[in-house]
Amino acid sequence: MYLELDGQGPLYDQLTRALKLAIRDGRITVGTQLPPTRELAEELELSRTTVLAAYEQLRAEGFIDGRVGSGSYVSDLHARPITHPSNVPIAAPSRYAQRAREVRNWDIARLHRGLRYDMQYGNPILNPALNNAWGRELTRAAAYTRLNISEVAGLLALRKQTCDYLARRRGIQIQPDDIVIVSGTQQAIELTARVLVNEGDRVVLEEPHYFSAHQALVAHGAELVPVRVDDEGLVCSELPEESPRLIVVTPSHQFPTGAVLSMQRRQQLLQYAEQHQCWILEDDYDGEFRYDAHPLAALRALDELDRVIYVGTFSKVMFGGLRLGYIVLPATLRGDFINAKYLNDIACPVIEQAALAHFMEDGGFERHLRLARKELKTRREALMAGLKEYARDRVTICDTPSGMHLTVWLRGYDGARTQALVEYAHDRGLGLHPMAPLYLNTPDRQGLLLGYCGLSAPDLREAAQLFGECLDHFELH
Repeated sequence: MYLELDGQGPLYDQLTRALKLAIRDGRITVGTQLPPTRELAEELELSRTTVLAAYEQLRAEGFIDGRVGSGSYVSDLHARPITHPSNVPIAAPSRYAQRAREVRNWDIARLHRGLRYDMQYGNPILNPALNNAWGRELTRAAAYTRLNISEVAGLLALRKQTCDYLARRRGIQIQPDDIVIVSGTQQAIELTARVLVNEGDRVVLEEPHYFSAHQALVAHGAELVPVRVDDEGLVCSELPEESPRLIVVTPSHQFPTGAVLSMQRRQQLLQYAEQHQCWILEDDYDGEFRYDAHPLAALRALDELDRVIYVGTFSKVMFGGLRLGYIVLPATLRGDFINAKYLNDIACPVIEQAALAHFMEDGGFERHLRLARKELKTRREALMAGLKEYARDRVTICDTPSGMHLTVWLRGYDGARTQALVEYAHDRGLGLHPMAPLYLNTPDRQGLLLGYCGLSAPDLREAAQLFGECLDHFELH
């Protein structure tokens, strides 16, 4: 503990003043346990009697509270928050930082925090059994893993398991050297922008699109070109004549509409990339969850010219705090991405990588996927049934049998009325998430994203009923 004695008067008095100042300034915060007297005495090279006397004085003045058998803790009677001057002149930040300031705050978790029925999208399903299994894997990995930094590209064992998984589930035939392990989809997109995009480069985004891709690209100075999405996914006939640098797509389950890119358009997109010598970033954020058939082959599996950068994530499949994902890279880009990854954070945490590799090798990952897929299908069916019963023909449901959310289009709603609906539902305990913020341009229709990972099947039925009641209210007003 850093304490500076002022040299004025008895030592216990100097120590008392030093501790008071640290508490008042917030350097020692409310609730902090002070060091034991013997330990602080050794650290400051004082007698224990001096420290005891200072603690007794602080306790008498109400600065600390003593708890029998536990120690001394800072009370909240005299502490004041730390303040920092706001008018200190600083050098102008970089253009990247200035552009990043302009990006809107997309923390959707805050929109309806604490509501009984928050239909937030994007979070994986909670599986209590996974917590126990993951704890065992971490314990094992900590005992048997070398604790030095792993390879920049990622732990070889995890890259091998990822290759096997992608071959079985997504039809992608690759080698471990084709993969770089990253800290989730967001880092994958950020690295792609860093490696490929210069200021002013044109980048095609689906319209509507994944907002975090928008954020990363704007911060890097890209000129965004929105291209419309319909029931077959990206409308390839509307791709720009002028060659873009990059095209960002979610072909297996378009975010947020849920459309699946048709085979004809997949071929058109690959042909366009060849003709215009541009790259395609395929974000396969939830391709594991398809409920009516086997998973579709990824766009990367059709790519014979090595133009597709494929991004997948383990965080969406398991739990958000895992922060592990992967990029499958064209051969000509591997070295540049590894360099960018090194400069960004050197490597992902080795223990988590080792734990995940063994979890996959041992079959736990596939077992979790089967259980999650089964439960999500049940929840999706419950939400669908509830919407059909309570919302009826007042909404149009995008019935794509995959993913972790439903998209519904509101009939007869403009932007202002949709926002009023969201606010009214919030006041009644229902969290609705509008589609409009996911567009670059003003949408021609209003929609909602209804996530079903965070609520049980019975809760989803009740949420649908409450949604229907909110729609009833707006029919009467």
